[in-house]
Amino acid sequence: MSILTELKKRRAIRDYDGRDVEDEKIERLLEAATWAPNDRLREPWSFYVIKGDSKKQYEQLAEDYLTERFPTKPHLVESSLKVVKTTPVHIVVTTDIVQGDVDATKDNEFAVCCAIHSMWLAAQELELGFVWRTRGVGLVHDARLYNFIGSPENKKVVGNLFIGYPDQVSLEKMKNPQRTPFKEKTIWL
Repeated sequence: MSILTELKKRRAIRDYDGRDVEDEKIERLLEAATWAPNDRLREPWSFYVIKGDSKKQYEQLAEDYLTERFPTKPHLVESSLKVVKTTPVHIVVTTDIVQGDVDATKDNEFAVCCAIHSMWLAAQELELGFVWRTRGVGLVHDARLYNFIGSPENKKVVGNLFIGYPDQVSLEKMKNPQRTPFKEKTIWL
């Protein structure tokens, strides 16, 4: 396996085929996250796995949020809720806030971003679809999500991961992404 090849194959998968994700695979994703680089080995991450009955409660939370945020856009609410309802498992990932130390808190957030990316690559190996949501139906910036997961005040939500088995039809329709060549973004000093 070439890591560069795997990075180029990584995609944000938003459409799932409805199958449940096995707990063993979720645990593999969580294990991958714990091997991410992190400053002073603080391991600043926490994971909140949402499935089953909790997922039903999350769906209601998302519906309330979307209806409130987009009262004049019922089609947007409906399509967003479809995504939430067809995603088999969510993992909310938080970082530790270090009181009185802004730099350590930032370092923690960077480490959690690395942990999420590690999970994304592991999901590919497990043939799972994965998308890291930070806005909209991810509810990352909404206090209701913090209350829902019972997160203490010293935590910041960095992402809500939507995970499932990819819908093959949607997968086949995906275009290959393009990237700006690194030479256009690099300055050698």
